[in-house]
Amino acid sequence: MEDQNYKNVLVPVDGSAVTSSVLNRAIAVALANDAHLDILNILEVNQFNQTYGSAVSGDVVFKLTENTEDKLKEMKQKALASGVKDVDIHIRFGNPKPIISREFPHDHHTDVIVIGSTGLSAVERLIIGSVTSYVTRTALCDVLIVRSKNDPKQPK
Repeated sequence: MEDQNYKNVLVPVDGSAVTSSVLNRAIAVALANDAHLDILNILEVNQFNQTYGSAVSGDVVFKLTENTEDKLKEMKQKALASGVKDVDIHIRFGNPKPIISREFPHDHHTDVIVIGSTGLSAVERLIIGSVTSYVTRTALCDVLIVRSKNDPKQPK
């Protein structure tokens, strides 16, 4: 088997319960490979506009972006404190599926995506589909799926 050496690690984060575990695994992968780490959050502004009939103002989007950036800066500091030498944070707007699986990896030469098994409830997965499932099927690079300790599929 060929040894895999990752140089650019992507960790998409959504603030769900598995975010901390996913970030920790991405940090470990980046450290093991002396790799660059990209921490990405995607804001789905269109979802707000469709749900609330365009009632979401630019001020609300700005504040949401500002709060997200603060959280990403904390994650970056955690990665740097853990010994990762090269970390960038990113906020993108749009549908997370194509951004995580193809657009961002293409733009940033991502070698591996470290992603949580799911950030959605069973009903949400049924209705809109799992981002993770989509990413594993269509990604331009390797995908490492991190399961939550509370995941019922996780062995005890």
